[in-house]
Amino acid sequence: MTQITFLHGARDRLHAIAAWLAQSCSEARPVLVYVPTDERREQLDRLLWTHSATGFTSHCRAEDKLAAETPVVLASGLDSPLHDGCLLNLSDEIPPGFSRFQQLVEIISVEDGDRLPGRERFRFYRERGYPLEARDISEGI
Repeated sequence: MTQITFLHGARDRLHAIAAWLAQSCSEARPVLVYVPTDERREQLDRLLWTHSATGFTSHCRAEDKLAAETPVVLASGLDSPLHDGCLLNLSDEIPPGFSRFQQLVEIISVEDGDRLPGRERFRFYRERGYPLEARDISEGI
């Protein structure tokens, strides 16, 4: 059964996601990032290039020919995922087919537009019996 981790209390969701992805990349943990909207995917892509002055989070889009070799892959859909390890949801909805992954990570900010849909997703997973972990990241990842 999919382990679901909620990291909540982020001041800025995209920056928290970039920090979490950098940490995952340094641990050589492959992550598929579900980003269904072009605008958010562009924002995250730019941020992963610039968020750290001394580092780089290796990433690409799912359609890139190097996707199978890249630790962080940004995907607009989940029809043909590259792996079933870790899925990071950057959608405000339940990601389609999330249960085929070993882990689902949700990073939630303090903004109502992010926090309230996040609560609904938490409730959805809890009501269906998924193992849940919640951790406050207001002080950092």
